Amino acid sequence: MLFASGFVAAGAYLLGSIPTGYLLVRFFRKQDIRTVGSGNIGATNVMRSSGKGLGAATFLLDVVKGAAAVCMGALAFRYLSIASLPRDVEALAALFAVAGHMFPLWLGFRGGKGVATGFGVFLVLAPWAALAAFGLFAVVLAISRFVSLSSIFAAASFPVFAWFMVSGYRPPFFIAVQFVVALLIVVKHHQNIRRLLAGTEARFGGGRSA
Repeated sequence: MLFASGFVAAGAYLLGSIPTGYLLVRFFRKQDIRTVGSGNIGATNVMRSSGKGLGAATFLLDVVKGAAAVCMGALAFRYLSIASLPRDVEALAALFAVAGHMFPLWLGFRGGKGVATGFGVFLVLAPWAALAAFGLFAVVLAISRFVSLSSIFAAASFPVFAWFMVSGYRPPFFIAVQFVVALLIVVKHHQNIRRLLAGTEARFGGGRSA
C-alpha cells in the first residue's frame, strides 16, 4: 500500500514537473522564459513573450500532463491492487501533478501557477465541474480581460461546482484535494492579487487596469 501510493505520488510529481513552457521557448526561441515578461513558465507568459502558438501549445501540454497523471493513478489502482478507493488514488495523483508543475525539481522548485495543469487533473477527476469552472473563466476574462482574475475565480469555484456536479461516493480525501489544489492556485497568484489591488495588473491583449 505505502509503496504503491509512493509510486503514484512520485510518478505524478515527475510528470507534472515537466516544464513544457520552458522547454518550448528554449527549443523554438532559444530563450529562457524565466528571463522575459513576468518570468513565469506558464502559458500566459509564454503567449505574451513568445507568441500565441507557443502559448497555446504550452497550455495544451500542461493540461495533457495533468490529465495523464490522474489517468496514471487510475491505472496504478487497477494493476497494483492499491488498498484504497479509486477516487482517492486519482486525487493523490492530481495533487502531486499540480505540485510538480508549481515546484519542479528541474527548475529549482520554481514553476508555474498550476492553472492549466489543475484544469487537466480536474477534467479527469470531475469533468463537468472542470468545464463549468472553465466557462466561468471565459466569462470573467471577457468582462475584465484579466487572465489572473479569471484564473482565481475559476480555481476558487471548482470545489463548489464539484460539490454539486460529482455523483457517487466522494471520500473525504477526494474532496480535500479539490480544495487544496484550488487554494494552491489562488495562493500562487499572490503577486497578481497585489497588482490587481494596486491597479497595475496587465490586461489580456495589452494595457493596464484603470
